[in-house]
Amino acid sequence: MNGPRLYRIGELADLAGVSPRTIDYYTGLGLLAPAKRSTGNYRLYDDETLSRIRRIEILKAQKFSLEEIQEQLSSWDRVTHDQEISRKLTELQSHLTQLEREVKELEPVLDQLKPQQAKRLFRALTPQTAACVEALLLLLSKSNLM
Repeated sequence: MNGPRLYRIGELADLAGVSPRTIDYYTGLGLLAPAKRSTGNYRLYDDETLSRIRRIEILKAQKFSLEEIQEQLSSWDRVTHDQEISRKLTELQSHLTQLEREVKELEPVLDQLKPQQAKRLFRALTPQTAACVEALLLLLSKSNLM
């Protein structure tokens, strides 16, 4: 029976669409860890590492800081295969954080809209999206008061 597939840095970089230097950087930061070392002392990475790199790249694209990415990955590490619901909740929390950032960026623009413009904008949104935006604005205004 074959064990899990292991990749050297160059192979992993090609599969993940990043440079070997990026993998070295992430490893140095503690975001990645080799699964084991070869007899020639090469670092070997597994499919889990490939998933982590993809997750890191998604979070970076969403403008998460490396510290926030580390927190996300730490919570992801605690999720086992039997805890699919926990993983989904972690993803939803990540999306909520991103939405909160986007709403904060939009807040000054929304505040400058004339009442008619705001009505047209909210009519163009689906009811669920409008409700989410209003709820996030309400949450943000409450958190600013505290």
